[in-house]
Amino acid sequence: MTINRYILGIESSCDETSVSVVKDGTEILANIVLSQIESHKRFGGVVPEVASRHHVEGIIPTIEEALNTAGIQMEKIDAIAVTEGPGLIGALLVGINAAKALAFAYDKPLIPVNHIAGHIYANNLEEPLEFPLISLIVSGGHTELIYMKDHLDFEILGETRDDAVGEAYDKVARTIGLGYPGGPKVDALASEGQDTYDFPRVLLEKDTYDFSFSGLKSAVINKKHNLNQKGEDVNRANIARSFQDSVVEVLVGKAVRACEAYDVNHLIVAGGVASNRGLREQLTEACEIRDIKLSIPHPQLCTDNAAMIAAVGFYLFEAGVRADMSLNGRSSIDIEE
Repeated sequence: MTINRYILGIESSCDETSVSVVKDGTEILANIVLSQIESHKRFGGVVPEVASRHHVEGIIPTIEEALNTAGIQMEKIDAIAVTEGPGLIGALLVGINAAKALAFAYDKPLIPVNHIAGHIYANNLEEPLEFPLISLIVSGGHTELIYMKDHLDFEILGETRDDAVGEAYDKVARTIGLGYPGGPKVDALASEGQDTYDFPRVLLEKDTYDFSFSGLKSAVINKKHNLNQKGEDVNRANIARSFQDSVVEVLVGKAVRACEAYDVNHLIVAGGVASNRGLREQLTEACEIRDIKLSIPHPQLCTDNAAMIAAVGFYLFEAGVRADMSLNGRSSIDIEE
């Protein structure tokens, strides 16, 4: 007889308070996300202290809403999965302490989850992961290429040496006056421009799977500064397109090269920048040419959410992974641990 497992997921690593209920690691019964974007807009980015305060205010109502939406009582929950890290330490602690309180009060197993693993497993909520696979993580705080032979088996092939790709998008958006959050705005504006500035493709041809976006960001800032000094018009759409074409060419090039080198036929993309239309289009084209299966989750599952945490939590639960009441937040954590 099949036993259904119900995992309550809690995610609070940055500026979204999210709680979910997921059945058997794949079926979302509830996935409530309380966004803080409007609060952080006036600061031009996420302010950790403000984020933590919003999490404190929102965590209990979000838990209640998730349980009500799923139509399930805490007594039927099999385990509580919570983001341990990486993330903003103050924000993480709100979710972790809520999870520990629930685990203690209802005598439920507590499962620590790596936030990056969550992004990967967002894909598993739509279709099964097919191993071996390569995962391209692209978000505001992370840019990584990860090789997986099986569930919960992570090998980092490459990662950013400086800025994450989402961070670079936000900084470029600020440079050309688009505001926060910058990623979607640069993506939209890029569709109206042309790649006239030919920004550098950093580390594209190098024998490494690592990334670097700090130099590209500086190239954009310097180009705008030079144009202003000369009194020339700054074509924001062309800057956005030139920047995005550089980013996408590097991401696609390295991801495809990794698939070929490791004889992988399944490429999955995860993280907030996975919603980028330019990236999706170029990845789709590159994978079709090489007969590589490409999986990118729905945009709602690309950004931070608790369903992805519960999805990983299911496999960790089955593997016997547990945490005790000493569980603490970790701003930096290695997915290979």
